[in-house]
Amino acid sequence: MKLRMLAGLSALVAVAGLSACSSSGSGDGEAGDGGRTGIDVWLMRDSVSADFQKEFEKGFEAAHPDIDVRVQIQEWDGIGEKVTAALASNDAPDVIETGNTQVAQFAQSGGLLDLSDKVDELGGEDWLKGLAEPGAYEGKQYGIPYYAANRVVIYRTDLFEKAGVDATKIKTREQWIAATKKLNKGAQQGIYLPGQNWYTYSGFVWDEGGDLATQSGDTWKGTLDTPEALRGMAFYERLQALGKGPKDSDEAQPPQAEVMAKGQVAQVISSPGGANVVIQSNAALKGKLGFFPIPGKTAGKPGAVFTGGSDLVIPTVSQHHDAAYTFVKELTGDAWQKKLAVAMSYVPNKTTLASAVATDPGASAMAVGAAEGHATPNTPGWAAVEAKNPVKDYMTAVLTGGDPADEAKKASEAITSAMNSGS
Repeated sequence: MKLRMLAGLSALVAVAGLSACSSSGSGDGEAGDGGRTGIDVWLMRDSVSADFQKEFEKGFEAAHPDIDVRVQIQEWDGIGEKVTAALASNDAPDVIETGNTQVAQFAQSGGLLDLSDKVDELGGEDWLKGLAEPGAYEGKQYGIPYYAANRVVIYRTDLFEKAGVDATKIKTREQWIAATKKLNKGAQQGIYLPGQNWYTYSGFVWDEGGDLATQSGDTWKGTLDTPEALRGMAFYERLQALGKGPKDSDEAQPPQAEVMAKGQVAQVISSPGGANVVIQSNAALKGKLGFFPIPGKTAGKPGAVFTGGSDLVIPTVSQHHDAAYTFVKELTGDAWQKKLAVAMSYVPNKTTLASAVATDPGASAMAVGAAEGHATPNTPGWAAVEAKNPVKDYMTAVLTGGDPADEAKKASEAITSAMNSGS
């Protein structure tokens, strides 16, 4: 889903004339120009810079002179339908970047190559679970983790200093609440947290040991009414009250970066890229923004976060499985992952590579949280939930005075109905 790319990775107008064609032929030995195997790769808009793409292609083809890589940049808007059509054709690209939670949808059709036998070779034991788990479907690994991005706390360093709050000492949720209360004075908001920021709420549910939905056999059941999920909502309600965020809209309405840019907000929860948007709107805040991971229940463990980002998949109908896998192995391997993380301020695909972004404040804060990354329920049926999103309605109902248990029960029933409507 397009939403898996977090704030700061914008979708632009579709580029006309991009071909979906892979090289013609009938096997991995099929030669392209000059006796080389040509492979077509779809990467998404803003997932790599032009400079990184050029560097990678040059390095890859030097290491694999028998493979000719043709990268085509795709737009997030409408990509689900485009990939579905490509997988159903005989003319698909050889490698596709897809949002991590889209993999189950594409795997369900049988259109993706099963890469389960490659997991050990690719170092799968160290993959971020928020990328690896949604990249699997019915026990098989189809998506190979590419990169991650998740939410952190962006804060005003000057306002924290004025209030006598040391952000480096905020390690638990209760310490976070105490600090935010100090910052929530007069016109100044301790935190701007809209009532429908359901990805942040989900993190609090996961912290408590709950989930949005659980599976029993072939049936899914919404679980917002469990004690764990209700505790997650109760914490969200406490935090949201320490600011003036609207209770009936999300972080995009109005754009929270624009709200913070007005100068009266001490904190927002966003991907680090949101800081750049704040500064673009108010240059006076340059040098006054910092980052820390969303705190957890205890000091020894950061808060759970939704892991956005991408996986790489290989279509079954690709004519060049071996060459495609070689591309995937290189781009998701340690050497290029470190370079990608530095170039794009991403979290690398393995927990063991977090040090690659140690000097980038926003990315390093993301990397800490990424170790506790989660994804939405790994089933094609979750798309039906997000289409109407009863989670948002539930949150608004509670924040405007509704009984949490009653509202959670209604929302859970709506989730159950949506997730099983196609089964």
